[in-house]
Amino acid sequence: MLHAQPAKKALQSLPRARRFSSTPAPAAVSPYRRAAQAQAQQTPRRNVSDTATRSAAVATAAATSPQRAVPSPAFNRDDNRGRDVQPLQPYRQPEMDHSFVGMTGGAIFHEMMLRQGVKHVFGYPGGAILPVFDAIYNSKHFDFILPRHEQGAGHMAEGYARASGKPGVVLVTSGPGATNVVTPMQDALMDGTPMVVFSGQVVTSAIGSDAFQEADIVGISRACTKWNVMVKNVAELPRRINEAFEIATSGRPGPVLVDLPKDVTAAVLNRPIPLASTLPSHPSAATMAAREVAAKQLNGSIRRSANLINIAKKPVIYAGQGVMGHPDGPKMLKELSDKAQIPVTTTLQGLGCFDELDSKSLHMLGMHGSAFANMAIQEADLIIALGARFDDRITGRVAAFGPQAKKAAEEGRGGIIHFDIMPKNINKVVQATEAVEGDVTTNLGLMLPHVESRTAAERHEWFDQISAWKERFPWAYEKEDGPDGLIKPQTVVSTLSDLTAHRKDTTIIATGVGQHQMWTAQHYRWRAPRTMITSGGLGTMGYGLPAAIGAKVAAPEKLVIDIDGDASFLMTQTELSTAAEFNIGVKVVVLNNEEQGMVTQWQSLFYNDRFAHTHQRNPDFVKLAEAMRVPARRTTKLATLVEDLEWLIEGSGAGPAFLEVVVDQKVPVLPMVPGGSALHEFLVYDEKKEKERRKRTRERSGR
Repeated sequence: MLHAQPAKKALQSLPRARRFSSTPAPAAVSPYRRAAQAQAQQTPRRNVSDTATRSAAVATAAATSPQRAVPSPAFNRDDNRGRDVQPLQPYRQPEMDHSFVGMTGGAIFHEMMLRQGVKHVFGYPGGAILPVFDAIYNSKHFDFILPRHEQGAGHMAEGYARASGKPGVVLVTSGPGATNVVTPMQDALMDGTPMVVFSGQVVTSAIGSDAFQEADIVGISRACTKWNVMVKNVAELPRRINEAFEIATSGRPGPVLVDLPKDVTAAVLNRPIPLASTLPSHPSAATMAAREVAAKQLNGSIRRSANLINIAKKPVIYAGQGVMGHPDGPKMLKELSDKAQIPVTTTLQGLGCFDELDSKSLHMLGMHGSAFANMAIQEADLIIALGARFDDRITGRVAAFGPQAKKAAEEGRGGIIHFDIMPKNINKVVQATEAVEGDVTTNLGLMLPHVESRTAAERHEWFDQISAWKERFPWAYEKEDGPDGLIKPQTVVSTLSDLTAHRKDTTIIATGVGQHQMWTAQHYRWRAPRTMITSGGLGTMGYGLPAAIGAKVAAPEKLVIDIDGDASFLMTQTELSTAAEFNIGVKVVVLNNEEQGMVTQWQSLFYNDRFAHTHQRNPDFVKLAEAMRVPARRTTKLATLVEDLEWLIEGSGAGPAFLEVVVDQKVPVLPMVPGGSALHEFLVYDEKKEKERRKRTRERSGR
């Protein structure tokens, strides 16, 4: 056992230390110091009398020198100095918001939707999100639309955003509820659609324990959102909601996700929070200053772009969805086209930003775009890209894209001008001669005064060439064999376009994905912005019906038609009952050919008619719609097509309605640029070749 020693003995037992001294031991003196001491001993000391003599000489010299003038009282004085200096202020506490004190997280969510001006929410309840659903019970702030599947909620929010320009709001539970919205989020990210998704989550103490319906939705959605966050404290909920709406709608719009653990939405806020975090955010002074600096830096690019437009002989405007990011975008586009007499082609998502009945319209560009638009792009000496990103469906083989523009760039008389709000899109696919970053509409407004006016006569050679291409490559397709022949899908779309010609600005068309999407883009005449709603970048089958429902919710006064294919419609057909339950008056046209048409087209052209798993037997669509309490009809003959379409548009009442049109099979979408080909290497309709192809297909496959 250890025993403590008495204090005195303990001290005595310590080794004795040498007493501290400022004098170092002889051995410790540096040899350099010893040398210095020896030198000092050899140097004679200064005589005191010498010092006195030197001091007297200095005093005599000072007395004989002229005296310096005394400065004026105002010398080096600034009477204004310090006038602008503000007195020190005591530390200012931020203004606090007491209105949320005593409210649950769910109630705070409800209040924040009011402050953000949200009028409609699409979603599906579940256990982890129940505190929020309880708080919005019988809400007078907004209407809630309950779909049949969370994916439907996401696409409805997309359609709502595309029709209104406001962010669509989705509210779902944890686990599968959240993961079912991943496809709509990725779709919205690729197409630049503003969407705010709120997902439930298990309580914070259970996160990471593989709890029931737990999913790391923040990790899962990181790649398919602009921004996402998990709220970990009820006090930060208002700030996170404001951030979500700000990020979803700023820059290039897109989806964001806010994950809400159940204990956070159930918790009660017991202290005030800063007022700034509870109000919709506005650009800070620093942000506004940065924008002004950016605008000044862009001035050079804008002037150089205008100069290229002024000297170009064969310019073409290539307009995308970014033109419609601002209400004045289409107006600015038309002003540029009219002032400089420049033809305009658009992307799939840009349809409607330029009136296709204008003589300068080239219609849609790209893989299934007009042949004359593709030819114009390839022959243009200047390509002006407005809010478009040069995706693969537009460029074809990139190395062969815009050869004349590239040549003109080398010679200093043209090239490619790229207007885009996303810096990362610049030079990502094609090399731009001039890049103009920022809001497309704003920058167009800055450039227009520097663009010189041109007359149609000054561009007559260019427009004569385009007219020749239009005559040579019209929108042609195989026509029906008489009134009793099988209906061609292109005929359905063109007839519908004619029937709505007098109301194009109040008609919205949504589509699924497939051949019907391309036929709609080609044969419907687009005249107004935000009238075409479709899945472009991701190509999501099943998009059409729920997106049309969302668009109708956003614009109940407009005619909203979903033009769908049978395979695409079947992926989300249950949402027809959502339209019936909430009396959302969307009109649905299904082109039924009992095949996955776009895939069979590729199988026919490139895989020797080996139709692997691309045909299906469909249910009775009329009975299916009627079972969901939706009036329905079926059309099989050309003779009754107009009558049935008129019934759908005008005679089916204010609620939803359904029309099935049985159409011919193996009808290709043409023109078509095959994969790996240049834009001018397209396939167009040739009656003789088409009959031979159809005959060969029947011989090979029996179809």
